[in-house]
Amino acid sequence: MPKHGKRYREVAARVEPGRRYTFPEAVNLALQTASAKFDETLEAAVVLGVNPRHADQMVRGAVVLPHGLGKTVRVLVFAKGEKEQEAKDAGADYVGAEDLIAKIQAGWLEFDKAVATPDLMGAVGKIGKILGPRGLMPNAKVGTVTFDVAKAVKELKGGKVEFRVDRAGVVHAPMGKVSFGPDRLLQNLAAFMDTLIRLKPATSKGTYLKSIHLSTTMGPGVPVDTADVKNLVRLLS
Repeated sequence: MPKHGKRYREVAARVEPGRRYTFPEAVNLALQTASAKFDETLEAAVVLGVNPRHADQMVRGAVVLPHGLGKTVRVLVFAKGEKEQEAKDAGADYVGAEDLIAKIQAGWLEFDKAVATPDLMGAVGKIGKILGPRGLMPNAKVGTVTFDVAKAVKELKGGKVEFRVDRAGVVHAPMGKVSFGPDRLLQNLAAFMDTLIRLKPATSKGTYLKSIHLSTTMGPGVPVDTADVKNLVRLLS
């Protein structure tokens, strides 16, 4: 079993065993345990009461965080004609079609998100085995297969977060940088949790939000009281 360093053990001791914190308490405690020399990211891990092996219980979606992620997102767009220019005007870092596909086939992957117009998905499908495992494949369910490329690019640049439940029934998502402070992080969390709740499958029975933990990149997990979600989402009203 891997051993944690002295600094980690010291900050982890601040988390009371068996306690479930409210969202404001958890965010503040997580920020206090951020001890790295870089600007850490606050991350949320939510265990859902779903069975991802069933297609009708696969939870997948996207949310535009009110305050973004605090990092530069390199966006690639597969488009032609007027949509190519539209993507460039919106701020896309790379725009093209067959030329970009060939470049990716040759091993180039210097981008963070990809968007494609529907008419090019047949060609983009040729590199699905490259993009898919890396989470880079455009997908209509999260708004990255669209003719409205300007909107897609602006949302991704502005802090749109895509998420999906993993095989263990857990959804992981970044909520922003520690330097944002508690207020902005709580508003990002509110937008994320509200979206996650709205995506509850109709076939999911019993408790949907089984557990929630917040942590910074190098910090310990802080358990959150799932009943406090209703108070959190009020921040959106």
